[in-house]
Amino acid sequence: MTASLAEPDLVRSFARLPSELVTAAAKFAPAILADVAGRRGALHGRIAALHPAMRFAGSALTVEVRPGDNLMIHAAMAIAQPGDVLVIDGKADQTSALMGEIMINACLRLGLAGVVIDGAVRDSDALRELGFAVFSFGTNPNGPTKNVPGRINHPVSVGGVVVRPGDFITGDADGVVVVEREKIEALLPLARQKVTDEARRIEAIGRGMTSAPWLEAALRRAGVLAEGEAL
Repeated sequence: MTASLAEPDLVRSFARLPSELVTAAAKFAPAILADVAGRRGALHGRIAALHPAMRFAGSALTVEVRPGDNLMIHAAMAIAQPGDVLVIDGKADQTSALMGEIMINACLRLGLAGVVIDGAVRDSDALRELGFAVFSFGTNPNGPTKNVPGRINHPVSVGGVVVRPGDFITGDADGVVVVEREKIEALLPLARQKVTDEARRIEAIGRGMTSAPWLEAALRRAGVLAEGEAL
C-alpha cells in the first residue's frame, strides 16, 4: 500500500471568500458578528489595533512562524492576493518584532486588507501614520531573524482561536473576530436583525426605558428573585 503524501508546509492556494460576501459581512462590527456567532470567534484582547481607527475585513491567509523569525511572512506576502488578511501565529512572543514599516508598506502596495499578528511589530508611529490595518500583540524595537521554516495556509491558533485559510476575519477598535468561511453567509441575516434590535433598544432608552426588559426574568431563573417578586 502506497502512503499518501503529506500536505506541504507551503500551500500556495486556498478557497477565498467571494468579494461580494466579504463586502456584505464587512458592514457589521466584529461585536455584532461575535454575538450572532454564539459569542465565539473573538481573539484574545492582547491582539489590538495600533490605532483605534484601524478596521479591516477579508479572507484569512494563515502563517505559522517560530518565535522571533519572520521568514514565512515574507513568503506569504509573495503569494498573497489583494484583499487577503495575513493572520500570523507568532506564538504570542514579544521578544522581537515580526513586521515593521518596510513590510507593512509592501502589504499596502500589494492591496492586502490587513495584518493580524499574535506577536509584536515595530515602527509603530510610522505604521499609525500609514493607516494600514495592523493588529498585534504589542510592540518591540528588536528585529527578527529570517532563518527558520514554518507553515503557510494551514490552520493556526491566533489569540486562542483557530483560524483556517479562507475564514472570514474582521477587526476594529474592539478587537478581532473570525468566522468559519462556511458559516459567515448564514450569519448575515442574524447580524442585520441584531443591528435593528439594538437600534430599537437604544431608542427606548432615549424614551426613559433604561431597565433591560429581560432582567427580572433572568434574575428569577438565577434564583436572585422569587417568583412574583419584582425589583
